[in-house]
Amino acid sequence: MSFEVLLASPRGFCAGVDRAIEIVELALEVYGKPVYVRHEIVHNRHVVEDLRRKGAVFTEDLASIPEGSLVIFSAHGIAPAVRAEAEQRGLRSLDATCPLVTKVHIEALRYARDGFDIVLVGHRGHVEVEGTLGHAPGRMHLVETLADVVKLEVSDPAKLAVLTQTTLSVDDTREIIAALRARFPGIRLPGKDDICYATQNRQNAVKALSERCQLVLVVGAPSSSNSNRLVEVAAARGARARLVEDAEGIDRAWLEGVDCIGVTAGASTPEFLVNAVTERLASLGGRRVESLAIVDEGVRFSLPPELKRGGHAAPASE
Repeated sequence: MSFEVLLASPRGFCAGVDRAIEIVELALEVYGKPVYVRHEIVHNRHVVEDLRRKGAVFTEDLASIPEGSLVIFSAHGIAPAVRAEAEQRGLRSLDATCPLVTKVHIEALRYARDGFDIVLVGHRGHVEVEGTLGHAPGRMHLVETLADVVKLEVSDPAKLAVLTQTTLSVDDTREIIAALRARFPGIRLPGKDDICYATQNRQNAVKALSERCQLVLVVGAPSSSNSNRLVEVAAARGARARLVEDAEGIDRAWLEGVDCIGVTAGASTPEFLVNAVTERLASLGGRRVESLAIVDEGVRFSLPPELKRGGHAAPASE
């Protein structure tokens, strides 16, 4: 058995995930443990378990956090009601919400203030979607499918705007956006910069892999929306695609008759898991590993101003 291995670039951690993890690590360093985190900071059990070993405590329930403790809000964002609950409980807080998600929250608040109904294109139950819906609960309409567009009822079609879950790419939302425009010609559409650059770039990289590889392995968590979407994108392009959490998830039967295997990773997947997958593939017959690069992202988001390495001021409770 012999095959080539192609690594997608970009892949893995995006700037929002890098920032969120760094916030937790710096908070542990500056304030000591435990540091409480509402929801998993990112959707990857390896990342969560590593931070848990360092002293992070993950919880879905603010009521379980002792009064006066430090809580960090995850990269996915929260509804204002969650922030208010933290304040009422006397919790100190740091916000690790991805700045791209925060931008969508601000737009939702602005549209609601101006009297618009808002269509949110996204997946019901996703933690980011729940947080965004909470910013204008009386004016938000969640749309997941074309059928939802047909059933949609709004108070004033002339005052209607659409926002999207950031982890959906332009490709993911194209059909629904087109259907919304056809039904509501005056609808205000999201700007291109509302879509997460990392989501689109990783899907474009997978498309390039799928043109050259018969099998594409996506390293990511089953709970990761963007990782699962990468599998779908590869399969739609004709490749056999599999989601693996780590190197142990590879079934050598998948490799039979394959000349080229593509490897990528979701935006919440650490690079050490990708390295372990390529090492396992090398042990199973991979003759060389090459990178297939489509864009250099070069993006970094700043940390919260109240959290500086070596600082000891109490974080703000916003």
